[in-house]
Amino acid sequence: MSTLNVTCAHCARLNRVPAERMNQLPVCGACKQPLLSAAPVVATSVNWSKYLKQDLPVVVDFWASWCGPCQAMAPVFNQAAQLWEGKAFFVKVETDAVQDIAARYAIRSIPTLLILHRGIEVARMAGALPAPQFSQWLQQNLPSVGAAV
Repeated sequence: MSTLNVTCAHCARLNRVPAERMNQLPVCGACKQPLLSAAPVVATSVNWSKYLKQDLPVVVDFWASWCGPCQAMAPVFNQAAQLWEGKAFFVKVETDAVQDIAARYAIRSIPTLLILHRGIEVARMAGALPAPQFSQWLQQNLPSVGAAV
């Protein structure tokens, strides 16, 4: 029986979950809330590294509140988080609020989308995408790190 290390979307604690239970809405062993979230989580300098330790691929949206294309991308990103729940972990990084994370990944334009797996960058895309193109980008890049719809 294989297990996955999955970070809780609520308390950022790492949990070991049998792979076959991922579609059964597992609960966090620490905070007792649902382990997964159908909405992206907000990264801070404090919780960022905890999300990178998990086995699920992490899809990151680097954005800013003043950025028009970022605002256009937000509902597309939120919808994808619902569709890929349990197969990928979606995180939003507000570049003005957590500049250290944006600098670490050399974010030069926003929105920038990354896929990370165990802390290693797998894919990067700059610019807002309509839902069909974002879905296609996810389908092309997430299977390479073990996620499948």
